[in-house]
Amino acid sequence: MEVALSILTACLSINELKEQVLEAFASWLRLKHGITGSVLASHPLVLTALSSLNLEPLSEASVNVISELIHYTAAGSSGGVAVQMPLIQVLVPQVMSLKAHLKDSSKDEEDVKAIARLFADMGDSYVELIATGSGESMLIVNALLEVASHPEYYIASMTFNFWHSLQVILTKRDSYLPFGNEASIEVERKRRQDAFVPSYESLVSLVSFRVEYPQDYLDLSHEDRKEFKQTRYAVADVLTDAASVLGGDATLQILYKKLVEAVSRCGNGENNEWRPVEAALFCIRAISNYVSVVEAEVMPQVMALIPKLPQQPQLLQTVCLTIGAYSKWLDSASIGPSILPSLIDTLLGAMGTSEDSAAAAALAFRHICDVSGEGSFKVTAEDSLHLVEALSMVITELPPDNAKRALEALCLPVVTPLQEAVNQGQEILNKRPARELTVHIDRFAYIFRYVKHPEAVADAIQKLWPIFKAIFDLRAWDMRTMESLCRACKYAVRTSGRFMGITIGAMLEEIQGLYKQHHQSCFLYLSSEVIKIFGSDPSCANYLKNLIESLFIHTTLLLTNIQEFTARPDIADDCFLLASRCIRYCPQLFIPSEVFQSLVDCSMIGITVQHREASNSILTFLSDIFDIANSSKGEQYLPIRDSVLIPRGPSITRILIASLTGALPSSRLEPVTYTLLSLTRAYGVRAVEWAKECVSLIPLTAVTEVERSRFLKALSDAASGFDINSMTVPIEEMADVCRRNRTVQEIVQGALRPLELNLTPVS
Repeated sequence: MEVALSILTACLSINELKEQVLEAFASWLRLKHGITGSVLASHPLVLTALSSLNLEPLSEASVNVISELIHYTAAGSSGGVAVQMPLIQVLVPQVMSLKAHLKDSSKDEEDVKAIARLFADMGDSYVELIATGSGESMLIVNALLEVASHPEYYIASMTFNFWHSLQVILTKRDSYLPFGNEASIEVERKRRQDAFVPSYESLVSLVSFRVEYPQDYLDLSHEDRKEFKQTRYAVADVLTDAASVLGGDATLQILYKKLVEAVSRCGNGENNEWRPVEAALFCIRAISNYVSVVEAEVMPQVMALIPKLPQQPQLLQTVCLTIGAYSKWLDSASIGPSILPSLIDTLLGAMGTSEDSAAAAALAFRHICDVSGEGSFKVTAEDSLHLVEALSMVITELPPDNAKRALEALCLPVVTPLQEAVNQGQEILNKRPARELTVHIDRFAYIFRYVKHPEAVADAIQKLWPIFKAIFDLRAWDMRTMESLCRACKYAVRTSGRFMGITIGAMLEEIQGLYKQHHQSCFLYLSSEVIKIFGSDPSCANYLKNLIESLFIHTTLLLTNIQEFTARPDIADDCFLLASRCIRYCPQLFIPSEVFQSLVDCSMIGITVQHREASNSILTFLSDIFDIANSSKGEQYLPIRDSVLIPRGPSITRILIASLTGALPSSRLEPVTYTLLSLTRAYGVRAVEWAKECVSLIPLTAVTEVERSRFLKALSDAASGFDINSMTVPIEEMADVCRRNRTVQEIVQGALRPLELNLTPVS
């Protein structure tokens, strides 16, 4: 090394070789042979390089030498900073003397770049010395801030590594261990960090504008766009370094001021006004992990501004990502629940703005759902379901393979708490409030309802079935849990359809067995959905025939009198809704079966139940039977229908007229009237005779002969094929006459006595 340096020194006398000599010297320095700083500090090669820094144009070779000398002084192989201090004391003042050139507009840009490189090298190499916060080190820091403020990003970014390294030293506890006890460590840590607070505050302001979208962004090439994104990521890293030193809340204060300024300019209608707003919001998002979840001064104002911002695609994308980034703050903030609905509206709007904003909104929903899935999010159950709904709608728009993976990811945080609950065993599970289970099961219902990928949902329900079955078995006594679980299964069946495969058989077997034990009406409405989807499928005929016969036989044994209908209106409602579904979707299984007659008898008992939904379901069931000839394949079932209904015709007519004239509230007149007219159209003159026999039981003190005649004339016209809409007025008049006061109503009901009919089974 010494021989080489001697030769190079000798060559300095040849002026034409000076640049080559300095380049060669720089190359030798990279080998880092252990020459002491005191020797190099006065070496002719070093002095020549230093003097060349002031030449015009700036000597590139001299810059390379000084750069290598700076690295050399910090290298462990050269003895480190302490050994090389004499050389450092020579280098630093010389480099610092170049600071004024950083803002010299007459200076060539390449020269400025070279000078900036020297300052960056000093920062990186001497960061541990600088971190002491001495007066001399702060001069270097200020120079580095000058570099960071340069308008050209590639120059300013030379300092980014320094700010990160300095942050690590300032915040890492190991840096302070030499100071002994905890008290001394804390004092020194605070002194140093306080010393650098102004520098990092300035840094935040200096770099934040660099993330602003260029005006020609849409015209940029793919590579240029990629480079711009890398710039934003690099600036985000610098901001997190600053937040580590300043604290997230203090950094947020600085960035919020920039957001307010940008929004103000946006309100004044300046060109491209959304770009500074987006830039400020991007920076606020970048430091989200450093902002306290209890920050109550700035974040509420930021969130209040968000719904008011322009619906520009890039801005909206950043808005969505910011909402997602602060999901934990929304969870903890006292005003989070009041702000969340407007933010959800913003996210939903973003779903239809652009692909990028939709993806960002989906990610935001996922973050919010993740927090909600932990059971801590302070939103209503309804708001939580809206989040799941929105995510499910996003999954619907994905290609099948992606949708399947996304659906699995969405189900995972929902299924985990259910699996944990099941694993606790029956004794503990039975003690848990229903709400602790249904809050998760209801989310499955929304997922299966809104994810419109049949195969993906079928695959999901197949994987989930063991957990669902366990809950069915362990909580079958719990109406709320069963209703929630059946609702989820209903939507799974509706969405998956015939992709469900073997799962549908297992589901039918489960509800068929549980209904006999626990009489939950939700098993009936789940069966209704199954009938709708699979009723016409010949391969399911045996399953479904066994199902409906089992359910209907057991129901008719429960509903043997009007008191049972009154006590179990939900069972009555869902039973006859299921029966109507059977008439529409699988009459070939239902009408020829033995349960058809039993169910007609059961319906006659329950027509006058006061529960609105139960009564309407029974009336709909009867009118569906009467109207069966109107369907394309209904005529083949008329002999069976008539064999059951004609013997019961007088009784059914009597109950319907009793319902019309007071046995049911006046609010039921429309369905009762329609059912009576359907019966009349189905059986014509015979039905009119049944009605005449019934009306004759009513004393003339309640209904005059003229009123009877008008009523019977309307039924006769209906039997003759007249439009039934024109028949409703005389029938309603009959109802009004019989309901005109309590006395008349009691006379009519006493005559018709719908609850005292003797129903004799017909063989």
